[in-house]
Amino acid sequence: MKRMAGFSLLELLVALSIMAMSLGMLYRSMGASARQSGDMDVQQRAVLLAQSLLASREALTGTGWNEDGQEEGYVWRVRSAPYASGATDPEAVKLHEVRLTIERADDVRPLQWELVTLLPERKPFPGEVQR
Repeated sequence: MKRMAGFSLLELLVALSIMAMSLGMLYRSMGASARQSGDMDVQQRAVLLAQSLLASREALTGTGWNEDGQEEGYVWRVRSAPYASGATDPEAVKLHEVRLTIERADDVRPLQWELVTLLPERKPFPGEVQR
């Protein structure tokens, strides 16, 4: 008797399950890639906001910089404090440690970034009163 060539039901089930697992992994990786792309956009806009805030001040007054604000879906807060550099020269430039915190304003996925930098203290102009 001659056997018929073809696939058995078991072979078809195995092939379909392998294909289903492969498609599931492909969909998962594509979803993760799209999510990461969206996260990078959110992070890039937060970094641009931080750069523009820090670029708005070249130096600080003796009172420092304490300010809050909200911009394009982000809430930001700037706090500064004198930085102990250990310099003993009275002519040395005083520094302030500036801490900038940026948070996403929506509650979809709360994200927060904190940046810390040093800015010099501006000496008062002649006749200027510092508050």
